[in-house]
Amino acid sequence: MDRIPLSRPHRLPRLPRRPRLRRPPRPRALALPALLLALATITTACTGSGGSAGADSRNGKSTQTTGSSAKVAVTPAAGTSGVSPGAPVKVAVTGGTLRTVTVTPVGDATDGVHPIEVTGALDAARTSWTSNRTMTPGTAYTVTATAADSAGRQTRTTSTFHTITAGRINGVTPTPLNNAVVGVGLPISLQFDKPVADKAAVQRALSVTTTPATPGSWGWVTTQTGYDRVDWRPDAYWKPGTKVTLTAKLSGIDTGGGRYLRRDVHDTFSIGPSRISYVDLRAHRMRVTENGRTVKVFPVSAGQARFPTWDGTMVVISKQSTVRMTSSSVNIATAKDSADFYDKDVHWAVNITTSGTYTHAAPWNAAFIGKENKSHGCIGMNTADAKWFFDRAKRGDLVISTGSNRGTVDPGNGYGDWNLSTAQWHARSALDR
Repeated sequence: MDRIPLSRPHRLPRLPRRPRLRRPPRPRALALPALLLALATITTACTGSGGSAGADSRNGKSTQTTGSSAKVAVTPAAGTSGVSPGAPVKVAVTGGTLRTVTVTPVGDATDGVHPIEVTGALDAARTSWTSNRTMTPGTAYTVTATAADSAGRQTRTTSTFHTITAGRINGVTPTPLNNAVVGVGLPISLQFDKPVADKAAVQRALSVTTTPATPGSWGWVTTQTGYDRVDWRPDAYWKPGTKVTLTAKLSGIDTGGGRYLRRDVHDTFSIGPSRISYVDLRAHRMRVTENGRTVKVFPVSAGQARFPTWDGTMVVISKQSTVRMTSSSVNIATAKDSADFYDKDVHWAVNITTSGTYTHAAPWNAAFIGKENKSHGCIGMNTADAKWFFDRAKRGDLVISTGSNRGTVDPGNGYGDWNLSTAQWHARSALDR
């Protein structure tokens, strides 16, 4: 048997060589500005307005998206509290122009008061925006502004601040309301719960539009019960069919000494037929006209010499089918044994002054109706005539009385505005003084 020499090592068969893998070429690094721009573009595209350079605006901080050279500044600054409701809100941009600005309240109504959205206007260059009205006290407001640089790249900024909580408030009662149809003599009226020291500030917040156009003016009066009231009275009686809109941007107005109004008022109403009644106190007659035509004449008995009926132009305030009338309520007599004492349920009563003048049925004076004035100041009628007048009377109708020695109704006693000339009425405007 052949032997294998030890000096010759045994060689294993050679395996085929694996192919060598080639590395891909290294990418070149982007220049730093291009890289930042790419990242900014990706952030904006992926998050919309969510990419930010600040904290959440819900915590009172400002947020602003990146990617645009336009920079937005908001006043009051983000997170500011105790802002005066009358302070201006300002938005300014550098390196671009403003596209949109909104100032909206955060949260729901409190105490039935719905915070208002703040309006404003851009300047001609669109580089600044300034509010043009007051804000609701005790409210968080978020300012949202969009701007764009010269390349069209947009940025969006949000910022939240808080207005001061009103320590004292004032209330307002407007008349008329709720799309009412009223007579040709009713002014637009706003009566305030507390005195108004800054009447000009209130009046600047008021506007009236009419169709057809109707000239008129705001004027201030003190009511017979001592309240401040501002009325808008046309220069002449309303034209039937006129449509009227009142806009009162009152929320945030300081009426004096930090006593704020918290509500806006917006309402519309229209003017119905012209109904004017003429009372001749000496002839003891009342003539009722509708749209310039006499529709009825009937006898009356007005105030006796010691308690005369007012002279002048009065306006129907309200009416009730039954009213309890007492001598004590008008400071005539309180003792039952007085000859002037009365306590009656009076029917078909139409109120024309705050001091207590009515037209009404007066069957107890039947012997004097049409012959002698025997009332304590009201205009008494036979029951059938009083019912007829009651059924037709509308708030805002006019009752014009002549022949009294008592004097003319004061502007604040009901709606006695018409007892002043146009020039005298205009002089009562807080802005014309």
